[in-house]
Amino acid sequence: MNKLKRGDKVEWNTPQGATHGTVVRAIRGTAKVEGHTAHASPQEPQWEVVSDKTGKSAIHKPAALKKLV
Repeated sequence: MNKLKRGDKVEWNTPQGATHGTVVRAIRGTAKVEGHTAHASPQEPQWEVVSDKTGKSAIHKPAALKKLV
């Protein structure tokens, strides 16, 4: 698993194909973004990302994100 931090460029899969974006923040509790509620914890954080194409925010588990070099 890649260590992620704010500002990292990442890629994730959507039904429309691969999407690129930027990590905004780590979520270590309950958070709501774009109508989705994430239930993360300090032991299992999730990441808020913003799509480069649409500008929309989403929350993903670390396994769903691939850090771009």
